[in-house]
This record gives sequence, structure tokens and C-alpha cells, in this order.
Amino acid sequence: MRINEDEVVMISVAGKISHPTMRTHYRVDGRGTPHIFPGVGGIVYNFTLGDPAFKPVGDHVEPDVSIGNENREKGLALMTYSCVGNEAVVVSGDAKGRKGYVIGKHGGIDHVIVHFDELDGLKIGDEILIKACGQGLKLLDHPDVKVYNVDPNLLKKIPIEEKGGKIFFPVTVRIPAELMGSGVGANNPAGGDYDIITNDSKMIEKLGIDKVRIGDFVAIENHDNSYGLGGYRKGAISIGVVVHSNCVLTGHGPGVVVIMTSPDGKIEPILDEKANLKNYIGRS
Repeated sequence: MRINEDEVVMISVAGKISHPTMRTHYRVDGRGTPHIFPGVGGIVYNFTLGDPAFKPVGDHVEPDVSIGNENREKGLALMTYSCVGNEAVVVSGDAKGRKGYVIGKHGGIDHVIVHFDELDGLKIGDEILIKACGQGLKLLDHPDVKVYNVDPNLLKKIPIEEKGGKIFFPVTVRIPAELMGSGVGANNPAGGDYDIITNDSKMIEKLGIDKVRIGDFVAIENHDNSYGLGGYRKGAISIGVVVHSNCVLTGHGPGVVVIMTSPDGKIEPILDEKANLKNYIGRS
């Protein structure tokens, strides 16, 4: 697959490991039941890349390490320029020099999510530098297909095939357009994620969505994300990466960061249970 890799800018962005936040003591689910359990932010020691998104007893739990930048303009750059697969390095604290990779970003709270093989020694407030690269990436033989939020080196490692003018992309599940919720209407496809609605547990189980893992590549049917999130268009296909846990709030669920979108169905999803970020990230 031919891409404009040599034209894509690599630029530094940075953030600090965020403290977990709470807006209210209770999270009330779609059946009116209140819960008290962890949510966004911080360092999560027992939920990581490749784990089931429905595993944590929590809400919007971000795996591994969450970073942010409290300055509004710098935070926007951190969120927009960071791409899945980018190299990240700890530049302060006891774990200085440790390397990891961006595995997602979470809109609304504006966190970039970073995976490290080892979390000991990291602490809240440590600064992490990201070699941001990926925005501006193009598929030279498929100009109508938009690409966002993915490192060029990662994209080259995914077993994508091209046949008959189409792109065949491995995914673990197909998601109907009507099951995409919170985040729909955002005008920046590079600024975060949007959620799979999981309130109807029977439907989620029937479609196999209850098996999705952090890092899974998934297909979203009839959504054109060329210029924003969640634009319904019959025949469109978008590819995304699952980045945070399930949520109990109405209209929410595991978050998906879009990495590729076609308004006219030039992407053909191919079901493959191995289609997870952990099988490609960081490998030569």
C-alpha cells in the first residue's frame, strides 16, 4: 500500500500523567442504579492493552497510563497530533527514559493513553514526550479514503490487502451505525473518540461486541468520519481502535478512535480475531 510517509511531519508533544478525576460520587446506569467505582485518568495497574473492554468494574476506565496537558491550546495539540502507534518516552521522574506507545485518546476528558510494558516507577505528574506522527497521512492510490490518528509505521505492519480498488482491513467485529453514541457530531475526527452504545446488553452479546478488547480494530458501518465523527452515510465504512472500557451511562460504552474512513464503501472489513493493536505495535 503506497502512502506519503516521507511527507508526514513528526513533531514533539508532551503531557503529564493525570490524576484520576470525579465529577460526582455516583455513576447512574441506564436502569437507574447508582455505582461507585473508578473512572478516567491515572495509572491503571491491572487493565491493559489486549484486555476485554468489558472486564473492569468501572466507567470509561483508561488502560495503562493517561496523560493530559492543562493548557487549552497545548492540550489541543497533544490530543490532535498524537496518533495510535506513536513512540512515547518518560522524560521526568524515576522512570525517566522508559519507552512506550500511544494506544488511544479519549475526547471530553482530553487524555492520551499510553502503554508501557512496566508501570512500576511511574507516578502522577511525570512528564511524557510523544513523537507525534500520522496526521496528514494519505493513501496514494485511494484518495477518497481518509486516514487519521495512526502512525505510518504501525499502518504498514497491519495485514491490509488491496484488491479491485478496495482496501481489505482486518477487524474483530462490525458495529451497526445505530450503536454509535456519545461523541457523535464532534467536528474533529482527530481530536478523540466516540462510544459504542451498550445499554442493550442482549444486542451487544448477539453481535459479539461484548468480546471486544482494548486495541481491537473494529468496523463501523454506514458512518463517514471524513470531516467529523458519526456522520451517517449509507454504504460508508470506518475503521477504528477500541481505546477505553465499557461505561454504564446511557449512550456510552467502549470508546473508538477512528483511523480510516471511506464515504463510499471502498474499505471492506475482514473478520479476524487477531486484529488487535498488541500484535503490531512496537514490532520491527
